[in-house]
Amino acid sequence: MGLSQSDETPEPGDLIEIFRGGYQHWAVYVGDGYVVHVTSPPGADVRRAASNTLTSVPTKKAMVRREKLREVVGDNKWRINNILDKKYKPRSPDIIVKEALRQVDNLMEYSVISENCEHFATKLRYGKPVSRQVHEAEQAAAATGIIAAVGGAVVATAAIVASLIRN
Repeated sequence: MGLSQSDETPEPGDLIEIFRGGYQHWAVYVGDGYVVHVTSPPGADVRRAASNTLTSVPTKKAMVRREKLREVVGDNKWRINNILDKKYKPRSPDIIVKEALRQVDNLMEYSVISENCEHFATKLRYGKPVSRQVHEAEQAAAATGIIAAVGGAVVATAAIVASLIRN
């Protein structure tokens, strides 16, 4: 099913975190080796249509797709990461999967800051759109702003924004 960092087998409703270099792509496992995730819309100029993750096309729209986990993962590593289970009560797996499958082939709004793949996946699992990546980048940007005021690190802020745009 791809390179996992553990021998765990995902269960329907699990969040799948895929490591793509400087960021993570998120999907929801729906069973039988499939995930539902947000990816580039039809007609976008991308290299790998089956597993692209909006990294190569700045866009304000995204497509919800159901694809084989191994195709979405490609050569990357992945893991089950129900990261917010201690903070929020997960919805029932049946509801998560039903809602995920209902959204397949929908064109949706996309924003690196407020409506990215992690927001999509966590909203399905917890009923709340949360992105740790955005939160961590905002904290880093705030810290960089303090550094910039003291000594000038505008390039670091631009790098943080660029890394967000890649997701």
